[in-house]
Amino acid sequence: MNDDLLPDLIAAVEQQLTSPQTPYVARAHARLIKLGIEDAEAKSQIALCLGAVMDQMLRTHRTFDETAYRASLDALPLEAEEE
Repeated sequence: MNDDLLPDLIAAVEQQLTSPQTPYVARAHARLIKLGIEDAEAKSQIALCLGAVMDQMLRTHRTFDETAYRASLDALPLEAEEE
């Protein structure tokens, strides 16, 4: 993923954290914080998940796959080499 997109993805994650439509994002964030991950890093990891799902959406010309997004959030935290 292009690192230039990360700030925009983090901004989207910040909106999702407060949105009633995406409570699973807030739960993933809270879980990461409870694991001792810093807030900025937690948001970055969630943003990487969002970016991967959006990239797949654009490559396959399909709609956003919320199931895949939720699954990637459930798989967090990322290992250092995945980031």
